[in-house]
Amino acid sequence: MNERPPNTNSLFLNEDSDKHPHSHRSFQRLRKAMQKRASRAQKSMTSITRESIKNFLWRNAFVLLTVAAVMLGIVLGFSLRSRHMSLREIKYFSFPGELLMRMLQMLVLPLIVSSLVTGISSLDNKASGKMGMRAIVYYTVTTFIAVFIGIVMVMIIRPGKGNRDSPLPTGNNIEQVQAADAFLDLIRNMFPPNLVEACFKQYKTLYTKRVYKKNITTAMNLTEVANVTESPTLANLTGFLQETITVEETVPVPGSSNGVNALGLVVFSMCFGLVIGNMKQKGQALREFFDCLNEAIMRLVAIIIWYAPMGIMFLIAGKILEMKDLVQVGGQLGMYTISVIVGLLIHGLLVLPLLYFVVTRKNPYIFIGGLLQALITALGTSSSSATLPITFRCLEENNKVDKRVTRFVLPVGATINMDGTALYEAVAAIFIAQVNHMDLNFGQLITISISATAASIGAAGIPQAGLVTMVIVLTSVGLPTEDITLIIAVDWFLDRLRTTTNVLGDSLGTGIIEHLSRQELQTHDAEIGNSVIEENEKPYQLICQENDTQKHRNSETIM
Repeated sequence: MNERPPNTNSLFLNEDSDKHPHSHRSFQRLRKAMQKRASRAQKSMTSITRESIKNFLWRNAFVLLTVAAVMLGIVLGFSLRSRHMSLREIKYFSFPGELLMRMLQMLVLPLIVSSLVTGISSLDNKASGKMGMRAIVYYTVTTFIAVFIGIVMVMIIRPGKGNRDSPLPTGNNIEQVQAADAFLDLIRNMFPPNLVEACFKQYKTLYTKRVYKKNITTAMNLTEVANVTESPTLANLTGFLQETITVEETVPVPGSSNGVNALGLVVFSMCFGLVIGNMKQKGQALREFFDCLNEAIMRLVAIIIWYAPMGIMFLIAGKILEMKDLVQVGGQLGMYTISVIVGLLIHGLLVLPLLYFVVTRKNPYIFIGGLLQALITALGTSSSSATLPITFRCLEENNKVDKRVTRFVLPVGATINMDGTALYEAVAAIFIAQVNHMDLNFGQLITISISATAASIGAAGIPQAGLVTMVIVLTSVGLPTEDITLIIAVDWFLDRLRTTTNVLGDSLGTGIIEHLSRQELQTHDAEIGNSVIEENEKPYQLICQENDTQKHRNSETIM
């Protein structure tokens, strides 16, 4: 009597669920996930209190102060332009920013050496080799992608068409560099003969002109000279004429330029770290020394970072005061600036995050959010090397990246991975070709892409280093190097944007390499744990026994 008739709706639902179990399960999962997110959002909204707001502001104080410093610097710079300050006054005004640059550059050298040595020595050869190969593949792929994006942007927008802008007068002399000598210098700098000199100088080929006299012998037909045609014996009479000419030859000679030879120090530190890692217990003292040095440098960074917002504010304001009349940045130069900015935005905000998501299956923009202070510092200082200490701190503290990976990948990336510089050089080379009404064929575009990739590796992590390597790209396809003066007016601004892209590429690459290397890192941790257990079981027990017997003997002698 109490039995209820079966519900027809439930019967149909059961039949549908039997027919489509996978779709029903996925729908259930989706509904549960949405309910969880809704409950989390509700909890977070209800849990917002004065204390939570205070904690949020304290946690993100560095980022908020740095963003505020950029805004204040822009406002301060444009508001003071009406005063028409002299170069001396601008120099004095920018002094706090110069102090920040000097502080950060002071830490770069010990940070590169200590982080690389500790990072590689803490890994075995297999793990470091795989990590190094992944880093090289990532750097090469992303740099070629950046060059490709730059070429596509400049071919679509075509900023160089129309009437040619007149080159802006500048006091900078464009230094002629042969491409072959530049690449040989790159290899020479990898192996510095003097490590102390590598801390403040790098090898650079200079050119001198050698004038000498050369004797040239030319054959002359005396028959034609004398107009002798009747006599058959004199028909084929020839003579030799000797003359002396003056020849001027450009000869490459060894020279040097000021600046840290970061590439040589990176190569030495990597080799040194590998050797220390293979020495096991014998190299423990050196490993602990460099680990302690690295920790001390990072503590100094934690102190300097509080001064960074003030320094960034004066750096940006000083650069805005140094700007020439903004009316000059129009026409072709304005379109060229737009081409570079669009290319950098596509590469930095779409391509690199997409690559990070495809490899790690994590939200790349949350990862980028932890890098905000490093990116803003790169924007202010326009030096990826000077930003390196802050990039370390953001990755290790905010994004919780394994220190063994950051210490290995970041210094190498800051030295050789220059996505933004490669994109900028490709755009600039094709822009100069368009200004000169030169149509580049497919082979020349390939040459530009390869030379821009190679030149970006050789670009030092210092402000406006891209202008020096630009000469290599231009000479590779026979473009006039003196036309670099066309783009100098906006280079200070684009230099900051491409440096920010470089730092972003290094950081995302570190996250990708950590994700790919997690198996090797876990295996290495397990091996270290086993070796520590073995060490605790045998030698230390013997040492304790010896100490106990020694104490026993001492007590006997005292009695």
